[in-house]
Amino acid sequence: MMTLEHVAIWTNQLEVLKAYYEKYFGGIANQKYTNPVKQFESYFLTFDSGARLELMQMIHIPNNQNDTVHKQHLGIIHIAFGVPTMAEVDAKAEELHLAGFPILSGPRKTGDGYYEFETLDPDNNRLEVTTIFSA
Repeated sequence: MMTLEHVAIWTNQLEVLKAYYEKYFGGIANQKYTNPVKQFESYFLTFDSGARLELMQMIHIPNNQNDTVHKQHLGIIHIAFGVPTMAEVDAKAEELHLAGFPILSGPRKTGDGYYEFETLDPDNNRLEVTTIFSA
Protein backbone atom coordinates (compact mmCIF):
# COMPACT_ATOMS: atom_id res chain seq x y z
CA MET A 1 0.00 0.00 0.00
CA MET A 2 1.28 3.46 -0.86
CA THR A 3 0.21 6.65 0.91
CA LEU A 4 0.78 10.30 0.22
CA GLU A 5 3.36 11.14 2.91
CA HIS A 6 3.24 14.93 2.91
CA VAL A 7 2.74 18.12 0.92
CA ALA A 8 5.14 21.06 1.32
CA ILE A 9 4.53 24.80 1.09
CA TRP A 10 7.16 27.54 0.86
CA THR A 11 6.24 30.64 2.85
CA ASN A 12 7.77 33.87 4.07
CA GLN A 13 5.53 33.91 7.16
CA LEU A 14 6.25 30.54 8.75
CA GLU A 15 4.74 31.23 12.17
CA VAL A 16 1.55 32.71 10.67
CA LEU A 17 0.90 29.64 8.50
CA LYS A 18 1.74 27.27 11.36
CA ALA A 19 -0.77 29.02 13.61
CA TYR A 20 -3.44 29.01 10.85
CA TYR A 21 -3.22 25.26 10.18
CA GLU A 22 -3.12 24.51 13.91
CA LYS A 23 -6.10 26.73 14.77
CA TYR A 24 -8.44 26.06 11.85
CA PHE A 25 -7.50 22.52 10.76
CA GLY A 26 -6.19 20.84 13.92
CA GLY A 27 -2.63 20.25 12.72
CA ILE A 28 -0.10 19.32 15.40
CA ALA A 29 3.31 20.87 14.72
CA ASN A 30 6.62 19.26 15.53
CA GLN A 31 9.45 21.30 16.99
CA LYS A 32 10.79 23.80 14.45
CA TYR A 33 13.74 22.55 12.42
CA THR A 34 16.39 25.18 11.71
CA ASN A 35 19.42 24.94 9.44
CA PRO A 36 21.40 28.16 10.09
CA VAL A 37 23.86 27.51 7.24
CA LYS A 38 21.09 27.43 4.62
CA GLN A 39 18.91 29.90 6.55
CA PHE A 40 16.14 27.32 6.34
CA GLU A 41 13.35 26.70 8.86
CA SER A 42 10.45 24.28 8.74
CA TYR A 43 7.62 22.62 10.63
CA PHE A 44 5.80 19.39 9.92
CA LEU A 45 2.13 19.49 10.94
CA THR A 46 0.40 16.15 11.41
CA PHE A 47 -3.38 15.79 11.03
CA ASP A 48 -5.74 13.19 12.53
CA SER A 49 -5.68 11.16 9.30
CA GLY A 50 -1.90 10.82 9.51
CA ALA A 51 -1.35 13.17 6.57
CA ARG A 52 1.37 15.77 7.07
CA LEU A 53 1.97 19.28 5.79
CA GLU A 54 5.50 20.69 5.70
CA LEU A 55 5.77 24.46 6.00
CA MET A 56 9.16 25.80 4.90
CA GLN A 57 10.86 29.20 4.96
CA MET A 58 14.20 30.21 3.42
CA ILE A 59 15.52 33.48 2.09
CA HIS A 60 15.60 34.06 -1.67
CA ILE A 61 12.55 31.90 -2.48
CA PRO A 62 10.60 33.94 -5.06
CA ASN A 63 6.98 34.95 -4.53
CA ASN A 64 4.24 32.93 -6.23
CA GLN A 65 3.07 34.82 -9.32
CA ASN A 66 -0.22 32.97 -9.70
CA ASP A 67 -3.49 34.90 -9.69
CA THR A 68 -5.07 32.83 -6.92
CA VAL A 69 -8.49 34.45 -7.06
CA HIS A 70 -9.42 34.40 -10.75
CA LYS A 71 -7.18 31.99 -12.63
CA GLN A 72 -6.15 28.37 -12.44
CA HIS A 73 -2.74 27.15 -13.51
CA LEU A 74 -0.97 23.91 -14.35
CA GLY A 75 0.45 21.97 -11.43
CA ILE A 76 -0.77 21.54 -7.89
CA ILE A 77 -3.72 23.89 -7.35
CA HIS A 78 -5.25 23.10 -3.94
CA ILE A 79 -5.13 21.06 -0.76
CA ALA A 80 -8.40 19.43 0.36
CA PHE A 81 -9.36 18.71 3.95
CA GLY A 82 -12.13 16.18 4.53
CA VAL A 83 -14.74 16.34 7.25
CA PRO A 84 -17.45 13.77 8.08
CA THR A 85 -20.60 15.86 7.49
CA MET A 86 -22.08 18.65 5.42
CA ALA A 87 -22.80 20.54 8.67
CA GLU A 88 -19.06 20.53 9.40
CA VAL A 89 -18.34 21.94 5.92
CA ASP A 90 -20.84 24.73 6.63
CA ALA A 91 -19.42 25.37 10.11
CA LYS A 92 -15.81 25.59 8.85
CA ALA A 93 -16.85 27.95 6.03
CA GLU A 94 -18.62 30.19 8.55
CA GLU A 95 -15.66 30.08 10.98
CA LEU A 96 -13.16 31.07 8.28
CA HIS A 97 -15.47 33.73 6.84
CA LEU A 98 -15.94 35.31 10.28
CA ALA A 99 -12.16 35.21 10.79
CA GLY A 100 -11.75 37.28 7.59
CA PHE A 101 -10.65 34.59 5.15
CA PRO A 102 -12.29 34.68 1.70
CA ILE A 103 -14.76 32.01 0.64
CA LEU A 104 -14.12 31.68 -3.10
CA SER A 105 -16.96 29.27 -3.83
CA GLY A 106 -19.57 27.30 -1.92
CA PRO A 107 -20.47 25.65 0.20
CA ARG A 108 -22.05 23.82 -2.68
CA LYS A 109 -22.82 20.39 -4.07
CA THR A 110 -20.47 19.44 -6.90
CA GLY A 111 -21.34 17.40 -9.96
CA ASP A 112 -19.23 14.50 -8.72
CA GLY A 113 -21.08 14.02 -5.44
CA TYR A 114 -19.21 16.19 -2.97
CA TYR A 115 -20.25 19.10 -0.78
CA GLU A 116 -17.45 21.62 -0.40
CA PHE A 117 -16.19 25.17 -0.27
CA GLU A 118 -12.97 26.77 -1.39
CA THR A 119 -10.92 29.35 0.51
CA LEU A 120 -7.41 30.78 0.73
CA ASP A 121 -4.88 30.45 3.55
CA PRO A 122 -2.83 33.49 4.70
CA ASP A 123 -0.38 32.94 1.80
CA ASN A 124 -3.22 32.65 -0.77
CA ASN A 125 -2.84 28.89 -1.20
CA ARG A 126 -6.16 27.38 -2.30
CA LEU A 127 -7.86 25.05 0.17
CA GLU A 128 -11.03 22.99 -0.04
CA VAL A 129 -13.05 21.58 2.81
CA THR A 130 -15.14 18.70 1.54
CA THR A 131 -17.39 15.76 2.37
CA ILE A 132 -19.52 13.32 0.40
CA PHE A 133 -22.92 14.86 -0.40
CA SER A 134 -25.82 13.37 1.53
CA ALA A 135 -29.45 14.17 0.76
